This record gives sequence, C-alpha cells and structure tokens, in this order.
Amino acid sequence: MGGEVINGGFGMLIDGSNEAEARLESMLFWDVNNGIARRNWARNENAVFAIQRAMELNPQLQVTIPHSVSDDLLNKV
Repeated sequence: MGGEVINGGFGMLIDGSNEAEARLESMLFWDVNNGIARRNWARNENAVFAIQRAMELNPQLQVTIPHSVSDDLLNKV
C-alpha cells in the first residue's frame, strides 16, 4: 500500500467586513510567497526573481536566496 496524505484544508469566512478583507490579503500574501520561497530554494530562476521582488515590496518578508555553484567547480575531480 502506498503512502497516504491527509490535508486538513483551510477555511475562511469572508463576510465583506474590513477585518475579513485585511485577513484575506494577509493570508494570500504569506501563502503565495511560501510557495514561491520553496521553489526559490529549489533554484527555480523565475521563483528566485519573484521572491526577491516580493521582498523589495514588503520588508517583513525575509527569504534566504540560494547560491548556485558553477558546473566547473562542481565537476572537478
């Protein structure tokens, strides 16, 4: 039998209030950037660009940017 995954999901009541709007904007910002950060750490060039841009727009967001190793250095024997 293969592995099993349980996703608890996420629910948010969006009732049109200013408070709900602020919570939704915050949640979407952090949720989306979490996914971009993970792809950045996998060295996806577009994700590296996107997360750097997001950090410029919001100083509270701090994500470690990976350093690439040149193929010459990596393949030295």
